[in-house]
Amino acid sequence: MTLVIIGPVTQDLIINMDKKQSKTGGAVYFQSFVFEEFFNDYIIITNCGDEKLIDDFPNPDKVKLVKKDNTHYFINEYPNNDDFRIQYSNFADIPITKKDLSDILPDDIDAFILNPLNSYDFSKETIDYLKSFDVPIFMSLQGFLRYPFEKIKDDNHSISLKLTPETIDLISDIEVLFLDESEAEILFENNDFKDFNINEIVVTNGSKGSRILADKEYKINAVKCDNIVDSTGCGDTFMAAYISKKLITNSILKSADFASKIASDKLLFFGPFKSNF
Repeated sequence: MTLVIIGPVTQDLIINMDKKQSKTGGAVYFQSFVFEEFFNDYIIITNCGDEKLIDDFPNPDKVKLVKKDNTHYFINEYPNNDDFRIQYSNFADIPITKKDLSDILPDDIDAFILNPLNSYDFSKETIDYLKSFDVPIFMSLQGFLRYPFEKIKDDNHSISLKLTPETIDLISDIEVLFLDESEAEILFENNDFKDFNINEIVVTNGSKGSRILADKEYKINAVKCDNIVDSTGCGDTFMAAYISKKLITNSILKSADFASKIASDKLLFFGPFKSNF
């Protein structure tokens, strides 16, 4: 079963209290370490301006680069050394287009995983093109809600979250949508689960666990972690682990419990998930 995972790779600055580290990031980057361990039949399609970032993936041979003239840049600040985050971005306008994808998609595709990091990343034309393959689409909501707000310094802006009618159209008619509780408040302010024609909506809430909306609401406990080192990419790790298990077992509970365990393991180290520790 071939998974095609699409989204930007990023250059991140992580500020944890008084400690600063610059690292490769982005949902596709964090997810690649999980898929490399638990679901090996995948390819990554990513866009950036810095080709060297591809070398940091666990298996660069599985990464197809769509070269752009800019790279997503994020500042993730954790002032309390927990999972509370203040985030800024350069809001790179480097969308992945239908033209970018048409010549590099594999012949056999069993599912797409889409990871927008801001509202510019995927147009309606691109999403409609991917929906036309008639395979399951797993999608992260977060980027579709992100718009630049206040300019902080240089080209970086604080992030404003808002839901538009265009976004509602983009996320409808997919297999599973992933988001966190703050994003769920925006999504469900004027909408109901049944409005979107989505089979499952997975809502994560850090150390408070997660919940899945499907035929009913499932509540999942988090796996306790007493030594949080780095929570950047934890939601992306959860998403990849959930998909890996769901495609094998078709069980919501088994998938969510597995994802909680893998996300907790990721918290123990700076950077992406590590399988051998």
